[in-house]
Amino acid sequence: MARPFAFKRSVSVGLLCASLWGAGLSMALVQPVSAQGVRGLPDFTELVEQVGPSVVNIRTMEKAAPRDVQSSDQDAEMQEFFRRFFGVPMPTPNTPNGPRQQRPNRGQPEEAQPKGVGSGFILSADGYVMTNAHVVEGADQVLVTLPDKREFKARIVGMDKRTDVAVVKIEATGLPAVKIGDVSRLKVGEWVMAIGSPFGLENTVTAGIVSAKQRDTGDYLSFIQTDVAINPGNSGGPLINMRGEVVGINSQIYSRSGGFMGISFAIPIDEAVRVSEQLRATGKVQRGRLGVQIDQVSKDVAESLGLSKTQGALVRGVEQGSPAEKAGLEPGDIILKFEGKTIDKSSDLPRMVGNTKPGTRSAIQVWRRGSAKDMQITVGEFEADKPVKKAAAAEKPQAGTVTKVLGLTVSELSDAQKKELKLRGGVRVDAVAEPASRAGIQEGDVILALANIETPNVQTLEALTAKLDRSKPVSLLIRRGEWAQYTVIRPVR
Repeated sequence: MARPFAFKRSVSVGLLCASLWGAGLSMALVQPVSAQGVRGLPDFTELVEQVGPSVVNIRTMEKAAPRDVQSSDQDAEMQEFFRRFFGVPMPTPNTPNGPRQQRPNRGQPEEAQPKGVGSGFILSADGYVMTNAHVVEGADQVLVTLPDKREFKARIVGMDKRTDVAVVKIEATGLPAVKIGDVSRLKVGEWVMAIGSPFGLENTVTAGIVSAKQRDTGDYLSFIQTDVAINPGNSGGPLINMRGEVVGINSQIYSRSGGFMGISFAIPIDEAVRVSEQLRATGKVQRGRLGVQIDQVSKDVAESLGLSKTQGALVRGVEQGSPAEKAGLEPGDIILKFEGKTIDKSSDLPRMVGNTKPGTRSAIQVWRRGSAKDMQITVGEFEADKPVKKAAAAEKPQAGTVTKVLGLTVSELSDAQKKELKLRGGVRVDAVAEPASRAGIQEGDVILALANIETPNVQTLEALTAKLDRSKPVSLLIRRGEWAQYTVIRPVR
């Protein structure tokens, strides 16, 4: 019943518009768009002719035991769909008789099976092609198809999963390379275009506008957000401005269903080119590192530490033997500047440091105990994160208490605990109540400082607590495992 009603409503609206036109009423509401408005709309035909020959289709293959015909018929683009946007393999299809079973291998040799599809674009006339790392990751064979239908087996030169950039090489010459644009000139609201192979449909053109710049969705990249229609298979294709220049690599979409919902993200081309140059030179990317765990500076933390605004990167922990430890950085420091550049938010720091050549001696400015401090640090080379160890429980000396004000029951650290945690002092949390529990403090945490003053023992902590202004929030620096972090609680009145 609902569908006919909806149909009737749509018809009546159409008739109303027609009757208004026939009666000559409210002509301004239905006048055609002015010629000036039409001239202002973009025409992408020349851009497609200019950039289209440089955009390629990429198919990947993997070696697998032979499967039955029905199972091996799964489309490559659907494999990409489930792998990229759900993070799981495509589920085994069902038949009327239940789940479809794979036939046993019976000693048959492995054969190449479709793995995924994506897009890419030609970087240089001698066959270097840029795409996303997730498009070629894990592939045993990469096939690149040009718009003129020539197909080449490609060699993976290198890929960087942290920025999702990869470079592959095909043996061809005289290829039409793209023009690289200037991302700094890109403006929100500017028209852009994408060319790619959504769902394996080659040479598909979509268009839209830049919705936002510097959108934080990753550790080492801030993305260009657009409303250009991007779907599985578009990954790795170019985002093109109205001058025919590539300004980004289409990489991600925001979706609840797996399909396009009006929000897509592209890797800025300047970052991608920087990565590609290292991949072409050495096959890998070198990144700088400090050896710190960082967090965002909240408003409460900024106020409690005397900062005029929420900026910088809060140091939660310092890795033993790292460049940060050697430079004298401490948990609780707030890094305000790196190489003279202000850190507005914590995600700025990994990008600045990551783009710094390992071995470089760099200037940093930190906020420590109410004042700024300038330091020098020698940037190390990035390596895999080390697992965090938990603090040893050991024995519990006689407990003290500050429960009435902070909601904590505490005790002294034993000598064995201090040695294992490499601490000079601190106070162990034995039990938690309000308001400390609301602030996220847990049993086993070690309190290192209260209101920016070190707490080497229970006596010092209780003395500081007695002097608190209970109408204001107070910061605590706590140690959990091998990492330290700030938290803010409001004392009970």
